[in-house]
Amino acid sequence: MLNRKFVIFFLIGCLVLASVPTALCKTPTPPIVYVSGNGSGDFNCDGKADDVQINQALKFVADNPDYTTVYLKGPFTYTIENTIYIQSSNTVLEGDSDAVVKLVDHAGWTNSPMIPLIGSKGSVNNLTVRGFEINVNYPGNTETPKGKGYYNCIYFGRVKNVTVCNMYMHDGHGDGLRAYYCENIRFYNNTISLLGHDGLYAIESDNVEAWNNKITCRINSALRVWNSDNVKFHDNFIDSYPDAGPGIQVQRSAGNMGVEIYDNLITNTYGPGIWVIGTAGAYDKSLSSCYIHNNIFNGSGTNKNIQWVGGVLGSGFHNVLIENNVFDGVHNAAVVNMYMTDTNAGPSGTGFTTTVRNNIITNTVPRTTKGTGTGYGVLNCLTSSHKIVLENNCLYSNTAGNYKNVNSATDIYVDPL
Repeated sequence: MLNRKFVIFFLIGCLVLASVPTALCKTPTPPIVYVSGNGSGDFNCDGKADDVQINQALKFVADNPDYTTVYLKGPFTYTIENTIYIQSSNTVLEGDSDAVVKLVDHAGWTNSPMIPLIGSKGSVNNLTVRGFEINVNYPGNTETPKGKGYYNCIYFGRVKNVTVCNMYMHDGHGDGLRAYYCENIRFYNNTISLLGHDGLYAIESDNVEAWNNKITCRINSALRVWNSDNVKFHDNFIDSYPDAGPGIQVQRSAGNMGVEIYDNLITNTYGPGIWVIGTAGAYDKSLSSCYIHNNIFNGSGTNKNIQWVGGVLGSGFHNVLIENNVFDGVHNAAVVNMYMTDTNAGPSGTGFTTTVRNNIITNTVPRTTKGTGTGYGVLNCLTSSHKIVLENNCLYSNTAGNYKNVNSATDIYVDPL
């Protein structure tokens, strides 16, 4: 009888163990630790609470200096119920393009905004996330609002040297990458669709570069920086569906801020193509600059509910230079100084200058909201505090005319072709 009970308990134990996802099932070969859903990995998952095994793999890398990389094998959907944490410096989290990290239905993190799907733990630097898909599963979590800080795909704070590349991030509530007090951010070759806030949002960060991304906005902007310096956004494709905010948002309230935006295609954005906004009021002119050049703006500013639309819209920001761009069919005005409405005075302070040079501006149309009298090439609604300097632009076929509250002695007015 005793032996029979022992055999029964032994068999039950085997069945229980067989149903538990495998932790470390063999010694990995440095420097890569593999995670899989088909039993072929060093850590293996079953599609339920897979954050447990992924975090075990990252802990193994943190504890063993010969290892640098956790690799998610596809095809497989890794369903997570809690955050995946990178726990050591010099760590790469990567995967196959058909490896999907997906948030579980009804995750219930609503009491904890700013907890991301992928984050960092402790004081770490030199982090890379690349190659796989993040499905934030908004359709399975509609009880949680978009744009309120929930379920950001990736969030890093106070990390030096951040790379996020070759990712597909979609159907979310928050940002693709939110970086806070970070240095040396490289964000490239990503496809981002229908997130709930910004594709990239860098806050109080330095040396930020984003390029060769394809971003479809749903709520706010594709690329955004706030109080960040040495910023370059270039060679990106940006549109929006069904609505959103600006294509690119540049926001300053303090500190040094130098931004360069070039070689982007910005099309059919719901808000302005680029919004350059300063909220500090009067400040030293040497603290900010924004150089916008060699971009194409097509149909920007389709929003049906706001007045502050256009190609490049700005206020409260010193040293803005806009040159060698093409603006075609944008709403309200290609370049416009205004705040939220035509009559809003905007931030305090004076002497804000925008130079508009060597651009092609054509086919500007009225905006949808209070559109009567809109559709100019260049418009200044803040004449007491802002000045637009025009040099050698080409303007033609703009619905309301070429200028309002600005003038030029050097522009031309014919189709260059």
